[in-house]
Formats: sequence, C-alpha cells, structure tokens
Amino acid sequence: MNEIEISLAVCDYDHVRDFVSGAVKAEGLRINFQSFSIQEIFHRFTSFREWDASEMSMGMYVALRSQGDDSLTAIPVFTSRMFRLSSFYINRNSSIKSAADLRGGKIGYPEWAHTAGIYSRAYLMHEMDIALEEVEWVQSGVNKGGIGEHVDLALPKGVRQTPINDKSLDEMLIAGDIDALMSSAPPKSFYDGHPDIVRLFPDFEDLEITHYQQSGIFPIMHTIAIKRELTDKHPWITKNLFSAFDEAKNRATERLRDVTISRYPNPWNFTGAERARSIFGKDIWPYGVDSNRITLENFLQFCLEQGISHRPMNVDELFAPNF
Repeated sequence: MNEIEISLAVCDYDHVRDFVSGAVKAEGLRINFQSFSIQEIFHRFTSFREWDASEMSMGMYVALRSQGDDSLTAIPVFTSRMFRLSSFYINRNSSIKSAADLRGGKIGYPEWAHTAGIYSRAYLMHEMDIALEEVEWVQSGVNKGGIGEHVDLALPKGVRQTPINDKSLDEMLIAGDIDALMSSAPPKSFYDGHPDIVRLFPDFEDLEITHYQQSGIFPIMHTIAIKRELTDKHPWITKNLFSAFDEAKNRATERLRDVTISRYPNPWNFTGAERARSIFGKDIWPYGVDSNRITLENFLQFCLEQGISHRPMNVDELFAPNF
C-alpha cells in the first residue's frame, strides 16, 4: 500500500505519545502531527479546517453535524474524558450551600456548547431536578470578559442568557454578582487560593463514582474528526487511524500500572490506575462505539435538551461506517 500523507492535530497526551513519536504507526499513512493547546486546536479546526484530521470538542461536533454539516466524520477515539462535578465553583460567603440552592439563581459559564458545560447542566437537570429555565445563565470569559459561541444554538424557549463583556466570571463570583461558576478550568481566584472561592462539591470524586455506577455515563469530552472528502476517497483511513490510537492508548494505560519506577511525577499513579480498574474494568479508557454507547446516547439526549443539537441524532451517524 502506498502511503498517504495527512496532517493531524492533537493535544499532548501520554495516551497518544507512542503514535505521535512513531513507536506506533497507522498502516498506509504518513502523518504530519501538530500539537497546540486544546483551545487553539479547536478554534483553528472548527473555524478554518486547517488539518485533515483533528481532535475536536464533542459538543461542537454534534452541533455542526445536527445542522447538516457533513464535511466531517469522526472515529470513536475519545482523547479526553472527565467527570465534571469538580467544575462548579461558589463563593463561600453566599447563600449557596448545595446544588439545590442554585434553583432561581445566576450561573456563569464561558460557552454554552462547551462539552464540559453540557454534562454539568445535565447533572443539574437530571439529578437535581433544576430546569434550564429556572436559572439565569450569565456568559463571559472565566478570567477575562467577553467570549462568544463557536457554533449556532437552538436554545429551548424560556432559557435566559445574559452576555457580559466587561467583567470576567471570576470577578463576578468574587463580587457576588453570580451564584456559581461552571468551568472546566478553575477560575484564577481558586487556582491562586482565594479563601472565599471554593468548589460546590468538595467530595466530587465520590459523587462522580456513584453517578457513574448508577448511570453508566463516563463523560466524553473530545473525539477525532476527519475531513469527509478524505474518508470518502480513502475509507480505510478510519480503521487504520483508530487502530493506532487504540494501541497507543493501551500502552499508556499499562505504563500507569508500572510500580517499579516513577513514570509520572506522582507517587500514587499506579494506585489510581488500580482503583480505576476496579470501577471501570480492565479497559479504563475505552474507545469504540459499543463500549461507550450508554454515554454517547445520553450525551446526544443532553445536547438536544440544551439546544446544542438542532435535531434528534443517533449514535451511529456520528462516526464513520463500520464502527
């Protein structure tokens, strides 16, 4: 098979390292890997399609596909996964003492179609019985004022959004202008140790494990999207890319379990890996559709409920054929 040269942008993860380095290869492909911050990758690929394939926000991908944009397809490689109860921040001096207190309040967020926010709002809706319409949603940058959506939305009737351009969400939380902040990245005040800015769920890890055990949802943040013009011409590319990503991921999860040396600057990596195996099973970071169908089906429901998706979608239309 003659090799085809393609460009692929992906963030710097240990579970893609062996693929990027060449230790693992995708048969038939010569890949020009590009690595930037995830924000830059998303912006450049979502807006300009700068590469043949790229890591992409699941929320943005679903939004575009639901609006009839068929220029991309995806493979069920999920480079970033994260439970998101750690992403709620409050001011300890406010009246907010539990998630139930957010009903009727103001919640700040950076971008509605941000995948982390989709899962966070779904938790409020499905676990706390707080409807989207019962909250005033305030949009701005987490640490600087003003931020816009990258995709068009179909917000449900009655959802109230207030964009703020001259203040950051962090400033508003400190001042008491909002009741809570939802962000995948901690606000600067929390990161710097501000005494009044704390997590709404200090025991988030235990709550997340319980929620997973009850729901089967292991949140997916990112996937790998490919230009459809490329996969239409060379359909075998999808399977070969998937196999290489999967092999690199399997090597990385084995490194996590290594107790002989400190592969990462954390003395308890191996214990974390063993705990993950006790919760998720042997494959703690599963790729593929069948292993993730519960999560994907729920995510599509969340996207429709929240106006990210413009129409009902099914899981199998997200990915290239034969996955």
